[in-house]
Amino acid sequence: MSALWKLAPWFKPSARKEKEQALFILDRLHILTSKRNDDGRSMYSLSPGFQRSLRQAIEGSGTHRSFGVPATREESGGKRVTTNFLDEYSRAQWEGILYYLVSGAAGLQADGISRSEVGPGTKKLLAAGDLVRTMHGSPRITKDGFSFVLQETNAQVWSLLIVYLKMVNEVSATNPLCLYQRHLKDPYPDKPHSNDKQLGMSETEVLAFLFMLGSLELGQDYSTSTLSPTQLQMLEDLSAMGLVYRSSKDAKTFYPTRLATTLTSDSGSAMSASTNDIAQANQATSAVNPSSSSTTLQNKGFIIIETNYRLYAYTNSLIQIAILSLFTKLQHRFPNLVSGKLTKESVHKAVQSGITSAQIISYLTTYAHPQMQKNVPYIPPTVMDQIRLWEYEGERVEVTMGYLMREFGSEAEYRDVLGYADALGVLVWQKDESRCFFVSHVEQISAYLKKKKENREGGRGGKRIGLMGIVHIWRFLGTCTCMGIP
Repeated sequence: MSALWKLAPWFKPSARKEKEQALFILDRLHILTSKRNDDGRSMYSLSPGFQRSLRQAIEGSGTHRSFGVPATREESGGKRVTTNFLDEYSRAQWEGILYYLVSGAAGLQADGISRSEVGPGTKKLLAAGDLVRTMHGSPRITKDGFSFVLQETNAQVWSLLIVYLKMVNEVSATNPLCLYQRHLKDPYPDKPHSNDKQLGMSETEVLAFLFMLGSLELGQDYSTSTLSPTQLQMLEDLSAMGLVYRSSKDAKTFYPTRLATTLTSDSGSAMSASTNDIAQANQATSAVNPSSSSTTLQNKGFIIIETNYRLYAYTNSLIQIAILSLFTKLQHRFPNLVSGKLTKESVHKAVQSGITSAQIISYLTTYAHPQMQKNVPYIPPTVMDQIRLWEYEGERVEVTMGYLMREFGSEAEYRDVLGYADALGVLVWQKDESRCFFVSHVEQISAYLKKKKENREGGRGGKRIGLMGIVHIWRFLGTCTCMGIP
């Protein structure tokens, strides 16, 4: 137990605010407990459970294995993989995910790219995170997906893992240990499950295993003998993302990749180490095959854009090319260069997919060529302004097919039919002063009007209600105008 004043030498006088914040967080997490001594001074002690676990983690004692259990020679079979192999494996797996996100709108073939096919489980994960949506039978990147590909690799990994954690409680009861709905073999078939309705993976174990991966050593193989059923299932799921490597589903060992060992890093710069290592490992391959991809591992600064909206990108990465094609009309491709042009149509296409002008400008700025970075701002102001104007232009007009209802005999009748249309959910626009409104469907309203007419005595007293043909409703700068089609 330690008095608070004894902690004072641990902190700089200027860091008093940070000290108080740290103690507050530790107290909220019940890691520290605060008490008052006889002199009224605050005293702190570690909670017994945390104190015991911390001692075991530091000493490597107990059975918790918080830093993993290195595999024995018998478990590894005498075969080990190299760090370069793990880097290449994780790169291929992660590139496969990124390429799946951006390739739907690119129309590019993956010739020469070293990547892995994305499984149905990973596709489900990306869809659950609203990073991609299926449109007309093919995946299309969303606004959130475009923000995702602009992040550092470490941030991308955590973004996907957060979605993974949210999906943990949605495990199918018919396949309890399989988050991705794959028909995998239960590693403990003889052990009965405790809950027949919801046999999900433990969120606590999932999070603990992720933090454990962050403390493992790159290049070291670890035993699976001490892993729980949840953690064994996670190996399959994380292997699909490239965070761990297993030679087979029945392997008794696993290797953490650089994507996993940098999980607890406080910045994306941790992945820059893998960028350099993998770039060096693939240097010979790139020299022989210039079309080989470096994707997210590519150095920043390869885009040149002129005031006439022409764009030149010095890259051979299919993923970078696919990203550019989301908002650029690409025209020529060479071994290490692609050229194209920003057009009104290409930007409108991006905006319709949910990509904003701010994201496009941010991407062009982030990957501006060193020659472009000599000027501030990096991108010509005329280009940035035009991209924004094209976005605003696309947002000014919205076209909806439907029917215009007008010429009601009384205010009461107008309000009655208007309320019915609103209740049906088909009301698109209304103009009370002119007693007219616009609906997307008219069948039920026509039946409603016919029934009202039949209920009138002898059909007399009926009011004229005009029903025009198909019309367009145009939304222009917040105002609405109805235009009939003869």
